[in-house]
Amino acid sequence: MTAKPKILILHATGSNRDRDAAWACELAGGAPEIVHINQLTSGDRALFNYQMLVLPGGFSYGDDLGAGKLWAVTIKHRLGEALAAFVAEKKPVLGICNGFQALVKSGLLPGDEKATLTRNERAHFECRWVHLEANPTSPCVFTKGLEEPIHCPVAHGEGQFVARDAATLSAIEERGGVALRYTDASGAPAGYPHNPNGSIGNIAGITNRSGTILGLMPHPENHIRPQQHPQFHRGAIGRSGLPLFQNGIRYASQL
Repeated sequence: MTAKPKILILHATGSNRDRDAAWACELAGGAPEIVHINQLTSGDRALFNYQMLVLPGGFSYGDDLGAGKLWAVTIKHRLGEALAAFVAEKKPVLGICNGFQALVKSGLLPGDEKATLTRNERAHFECRWVHLEANPTSPCVFTKGLEEPIHCPVAHGEGQFVARDAATLSAIEERGGVALRYTDASGAPAGYPHNPNGSIGNIAGITNRSGTILGLMPHPENHIRPQQHPQFHRGAIGRSGLPLFQNGIRYASQL
């Protein structure tokens, strides 16, 4: 029997969705371990011993200097070499909400193109459920083959994805860099509140060129059981975020 892939759930001061992400990875067939970033920088844990990395949501370092900014600096300057080697081996990396912000501000996403995540278009915190549709042309290992949309919550104040210019956005689109988009309940493109932050092109999730890194603002780890859906007792089922984790862990198990 093949051993379950080891999943590192990276914890930093202020991150608060660690256990949610760990539970999702466990249900999806992985062996998650929550590891504080100081355990990596001290040598107590080694990144290369894991097959997948997850940066969960929360408010790392209190979002001082901007959402995810200090976490990004720590990742880049204290884990830079180890993380570069991890990515070079095409091991999967998933950043959710604050983790997505850290991946973008550390330069791991979107990649060569210049883009950022900034304040929501309506300039206030958004907490609501949204619908996500996978881009079938994206190389993303987490979203490949996802035919059913994902219905899950968002909870952020700085989730608006902005590309440097139209040419940059076109380059991201053309290589399949957009992995997930916000839609309405029918799957059609729609504006606010279905797109809660005003992201250009209804972009909810971005992947790198190899498709092994995914960052997204919504929280698929908070809809992995039917009972988590707010309308469960009225018969709402399906559209879980669990298949996204199953895809990533299935890919990791083959490395």
